[in-house]
Amino acid sequence: MSTAVVSVIMAAFNVESYLYQSIESLIKQSHHDWELIIVNDGSSDKTSDIAKSFNDSRIRYCEQDNQGVSSARNLGLGLMTGDYFCFLDADDAMPQDSIKTRLDVFQQYPDISFVDGVVVYMNEDMKPTGKQYVPSFKGDPYNELLQLNRTCYFGNTWMIKRERDVYYRFNQQMSHAEDLFFYLTIAKGRKYSYTESPVLYYRERKNSAMKDLAGLEQGYFYLLRIVKEELQLDPVTFKALKKRIIRIMFLSHLFDGRDPYSAARSLFRYLLKA
Repeated sequence: MSTAVVSVIMAAFNVESYLYQSIESLIKQSHHDWELIIVNDGSSDKTSDIAKSFNDSRIRYCEQDNQGVSSARNLGLGLMTGDYFCFLDADDAMPQDSIKTRLDVFQQYPDISFVDGVVVYMNEDMKPTGKQYVPSFKGDPYNELLQLNRTCYFGNTWMIKRERDVYYRFNQQMSHAEDLFFYLTIAKGRKYSYTESPVLYYRERKNSAMKDLAGLEQGYFYLLRIVKEELQLDPVTFKALKKRIIRIMFLSHLFDGRDPYSAARSLFRYLLKA
């Protein structure tokens, strides 16, 4: 079994109903060499009390004034000491072999930089809904990410091999699509693979960030602008990304929001502004 240390970074904001179960899923991991860095992002509930209630030297707790998920993750990135790292949202949980199965892929293929896996959708009570995300791509994921393909991108589910000369940092202006842009800044020229085992139990909540269509839309607007400025995409690639985002937001408003008028407004806003 691998003896590699894995840093797990958890941004936590007002998650008293879910935090204990999330932390417990780390403690039950079959791979024991991990550290959990919990960053309390200015919670006003019992998040702090719950996080501090665990008597485990592998758990590190810190807090800051509310500055958003990207800032909280950056604080965790600055404190991590592991050979590999990944993220766990404080309302989700890891299957027992989540860390082990991803490390097994790294051991089998030393040239891999990122390892993903199957995501199992759960309801608010952590019961399976029957839906799953299953990755299907292997190789350099950069172009797949730019095309917003679901072959290698669900969310912040990658385990990442830590490289000493890479500056890992989220854009703190982003609270939606921040993980996508983070991956884009580190993916080019590196290899992605996956395990066919589950690596995340994803809790679907009514008030989750992904259900905030207005925030998601603004996040994609910002993503388009910053990708154009910082990644210097050629016009054809940028246009394709823009069209993909327009389609995603139109369908999100139409089906998730159940509002054809909102969908139409979203479409026109993108056509005019993006």
